[in-house]
Amino acid sequence: MSIWSNSVLRRSTASLALATAAIALLCAAGPAGATGNAARGQTLYKGCADCHSINENGVGPMHKGVVGRKAGSVAGYDYSPDLKNSGIVWTEDNLDKWLTGPQAMVPETKMFFDVPDAQDRADIIAYLKDKAR
Repeated sequence: MSIWSNSVLRRSTASLALATAAIALLCAAGPAGATGNAARGQTLYKGCADCHSINENGVGPMHKGVVGRKAGSVAGYDYSPDLKNSGIVWTEDNLDKWLTGPQAMVPETKMFFDVPDAQDRADIIAYLKDKAR
């Protein structure tokens, strides 16, 4: 192999490694690229309290264990058929999409409230991930 070939190969490998690292950082950033603050999320979650709580069903289902749970699976809560049959799993990305516009994700859902601000969504999700385990 010539010196030129080794140099090109090294640059290509370095470029690939840099691109891979950049993609990994973007993926680790979480929903919408925002890093959530669980303490702020707890304060924001109080706005959800008219319908939800961490430990008990109310107008909406409880949020205990929501991250990683299949949508429509909390015992004792009467979900819309569309949400129950959606196949959605509440990953951080799906929670972000849901909070952006639940009706866009599942048109016949009972949930009508959305959270337009990406940082607010990230903070609420961080709180749910931390406190609602």
